[in-house]
Amino acid sequence: MTKAERAKIVSDELARLYPDPQIPLRSRNVFTFLVAVVLSAQCTDKRVNEVSPKLFDLADTPEKMAALSVEKIRSIIQPCGLSKTKAKNIHALSEILSSKHGGEVPESFEALEALPGVGHKTASVIMQQAFGVPAFPVDTHIHRLARRWRLSDGSSVERTEKDLKSLFPKEKWADLHLQLIYYGREYCKAHTCKTPETMCPLCKKLALRK
Repeated sequence: MTKAERAKIVSDELARLYPDPQIPLRSRNVFTFLVAVVLSAQCTDKRVNEVSPKLFDLADTPEKMAALSVEKIRSIIQPCGLSKTKAKNIHALSEILSSKHGGEVPESFEALEALPGVGHKTASVIMQQAFGVPAFPVDTHIHRLARRWRLSDGSSVERTEKDLKSLFPKEKWADLHLQLIYYGREYCKAHTCKTPETMCPLCKKLALRK
């Protein structure tokens, strides 16, 4: 079976299971979406959604967030983990957005990736989900599934992103990013699909033995 054939099976099954995938992180505007994505690093979306409203009630713009102390931000986001680093980054990126970007989140990969705490994956999420610019953010679930389903060799996240972009049309990237995450969480977890008895539906369809 070729990679293209595998990709078609994956795309069809995910579209059937998740015909209208929704962004799991709740936000009020593009800025709060950016903050929520930063908070989600090594933290569940559920926990972020539980914690973020208290922060956004105090500060839902870069100017308001920059006016808070780092310690105040940290005291609120502590349940999300890595609170010291995240609080510093959120405060710093808010200052930069206020002083250099007119209080707006920039619609540019380069400008986003220059912000503290914003790497390529986070920038890709913002560009795709907030601004509709084609991107294919690769998280741990997507990287794992792409390797397991032999859509990529798994040598690096960068390679996985490149391979997935070549296998799927741009107009499907936004949905596929979310569909793959949902499927990885619900059906094809890291510790499953290692024997025929534990295989998820897609692994069975792709006839893998991992």
